[in-house]
Amino acid sequence: MDFIIGGAYQGKRDLAFRRYGLTADDIYTCTEAEGIRFGARCIDRIEEFTLWCVRNEKDAVAMFRENREAWRGAVLICQDIFCGVVPLGADMRAWREMTGRLAAYLAAEADSVTRVFCGLEERLK
Repeated sequence: MDFIIGGAYQGKRDLAFRRYGLTADDIYTCTEAEGIRFGARCIDRIEEFTLWCVRNEKDAVAMFRENREAWRGAVLICQDIFCGVVPLGADMRAWREMTGRLAAYLAAEADSVTRVFCGLEERLK
């Protein structure tokens, strides 16, 4: 699994398209309303999945552990929401915490981790 993280609109999807030869059909984009589809070749907006988990009282890390074989060969993309100003609302703090915990788990499991900032790649692992 390859894990790509970075801020909003920094070029994470563009990197995934270039590096892995993905097409639009290869990418599943998580929404806060739907959750996730673990079997996709590329899963984007993982932070929206964690928001779904917070609002539905699910543990994102546990769900990834339970479905490990389904996403093991995928490209996973997550927006960095776990740095910066701490949100005021309890639900937004829980979202940020869950996203950070999931990102740490995924980074440990990943074959490669790339951070994207201003379209520039920084290989972390």
